[in-house]
Amino acid sequence: MSFNNINYQKILNFIENSKKFSQNAPNPTIIAVTKTQTERAVLEAIQVGINAFGESKVQEALVKYKNIKANHKKIKLHMIGPLQTNKVTKALKIFDFIHSLDREKLAQELIKKINFPLLLNKFFFIQVNTGKEKQKAGINFDEADGFIKYCLHDLKLNVIGLMCIPPHNDNPTPHFVILKKLAFQNQLQHLSMGMSNDYEIA
Repeated sequence: MSFNNINYQKILNFIENSKKFSQNAPNPTIIAVTKTQTERAVLEAIQVGINAFGESKVQEALVKYKNIKANHKKIKLHMIGPLQTNKVTKALKIFDFIHSLDREKLAQELIKKINFPLLLNKFFFIQVNTGKEKQKAGINFDEADGFIKYCLHDLKLNVIGLMCIPPHNDNPTPHFVILKKLAFQNQLQHLSMGMSNDYEIA
């Protein structure tokens, strides 16, 4: 499948128009999710200026991006899917950002496996289950504040922000507001939120 440049330009136009109405409008990073996409589609996206990509499976990312990252040094790869503890070592080899830190066992495994000089080059988002959905990954909202402090202060992980995926049939706005407030309370500057169907609200 080829990269859809029309959709990308539509998103860029929306962002530019948003800035006209607010001096404080954010300058978001667009992450092109490439799970199930071909290496060719990734290279086409790079040619139009995208340098942030998202994958949800460690093995697929290793196969697809090993050569791409070697040849394109500006590329940053984001882990956006659930991360199993037995995949941590492989994930740290290929991903620059992990958006799905959501439990103590995973946080402890990251600290155990990561080389501390490398720690400065790996960045983490804590995934918060704002909808308290039993079937969905993410730290429960009621436990999020304590977990954030544990990761930041006890483990000294490079946590830079929070991530959430609102329930499918819910209005995403309250979930995004909750996430923003929680990030502000913990002095975290970045939010990972918004997909194809709700990026404008995000």
